[in-house]
Amino acid sequence: MSSTFEGIRRFGQVRVAVTDVDRAVSFYRDTLGMPFLFQFPGMAFFDLDGIRLMLVDPTSRDFGGQSAIYYRVDDIGQAHAALQERGVEFSDRPHVVHQDEEHELWMAFFRDPDRNVLALMSEVPIG
Repeated sequence: MSSTFEGIRRFGQVRVAVTDVDRAVSFYRDTLGMPFLFQFPGMAFFDLDGIRLMLVDPTSRDFGGQSAIYYRVDDIGQAHAALQERGVEFSDRPHVVHQDEEHELWMAFFRDPDRNVLALMSEVPIG
């Protein structure tokens, strides 16, 4: 087992299924006053003191209508390997899901014993 991976300690993102992303953005941004980050077709993101809230229309992606919790880790490769050694079965390997000028966003998905969707996430600086 990896001796430097101590376990998951921080939330990174919470995914919430919504039926209308534009309506949800208006509610969360304008009514609740949450800091809006960015929006893509079928999804929008907010920053809640370093924890990202993702609103998603599950029909626009292959999410099956489920909410999910994303856990932030410093080294996704190391965390992935350590959790596999502990018996976690991932549905995919760590991979880049988004890139901007400063970071690549890496994720790897798995489920808990009750089949809830969970993910590791890591923002890796470019350069």
